[in-house]
Amino acid sequence: MITNLHGSTALVTGASSGIGLASARLLARLGTTVAVSARRVPELESLAEELGNGAIAIEADISDETSATAAVVTAWQKLGHIDILIHAAGIVTPAPISELTPALWRRHLDVNLSGAFYVMRQCGLRMRERAAGSIVAVASDLSFNGMENYAHYCASKAGLAGFAKALALELAPNVRVNCVCPGPVDTPIMESELQWFGGTPQVRESAVAQVPLKRFATPEEIARFIVFVASEATFATGSMLSTDGGTTAR
Repeated sequence: MITNLHGSTALVTGASSGIGLASARLLARLGTTVAVSARRVPELESLAEELGNGAIAIEADISDETSATAAVVTAWQKLGHIDILIHAAGIVTPAPISELTPALWRRHLDVNLSGAFYVMRQCGLRMRERAAGSIVAVASDLSFNGMENYAHYCASKAGLAGFAKALALELAPNVRVNCVCPGPVDTPIMESELQWFGGTPQVRESAVAQVPLKRFATPEEIARFIVFVASEATFATGSMLSTDGGTTAR
C-alpha cells in the first residue's frame, strides 16, 4: 500500500508517454507536486495542466548534458527541492548485429546510460547535500538477460544497473537509489518494437506467449511498483527489482 504523498515533490523524466506518464499521474493523485520532463513540449504542457497542484513542464533532451542538467536545476529551483526522482526516459530500436551501426549504438548509450548519469548524478548530489531523497531508475529485464536484435539496448540497461548500484553506495545513508526492471509493457515503445518485427497479430501473440504470465504489463502496474519502491520500500537501496511477469525466472 502506498501512503498519501501530500506535500512531497518529484521529477519524472520520460513523462510524455508510457511508464513515465503513468508514474507522474499516480504521484499527482497521491498529492505530490510533479515536474515532468521530456522532449515533446505540447504533451508535457498538457500533462502539467492535467496534473495540477503546481505541476511544471520542463523540456529536456537528457542525452545532452547541458539540457539534462538544466532540467534538474529548473525542477529543484521551482519546486524548492526534489524528494523523488523517477528516471523513466529511454529508447529502444531493435537491430540485428549485422545492421547495428556505431551511430545507433551511440544513440542508445547516450540516452539510456549517459542520460541516466547526467540526471541521476545532478539530482543525487543535491539530495545528498539535503540528506534526503529517493531515486528510482527504470531499467529492464534485459539488464539481466541478452536478446537477439537488442545488443545495444541490453548493454545500455546493464550499464544503468551497474551505475545505479554504485551510486546507491555513494549516496547512502540518506539517499536511496534503486532500479525497477520491467518486462514487456504495453506502451507506445512496445508498439513500435512489434511493428519492427512485422506488427501482425501473430507477432504480438508470439511476444505475449514468451511471458510466463501470458500478457504484457500495463504502464499503471509498473508505475504502482515504482512509486512503492520510491516511497515505501525504505530499506531498499542498490536493488534491482524485477516486475517482469516472470521473464527473468527462466
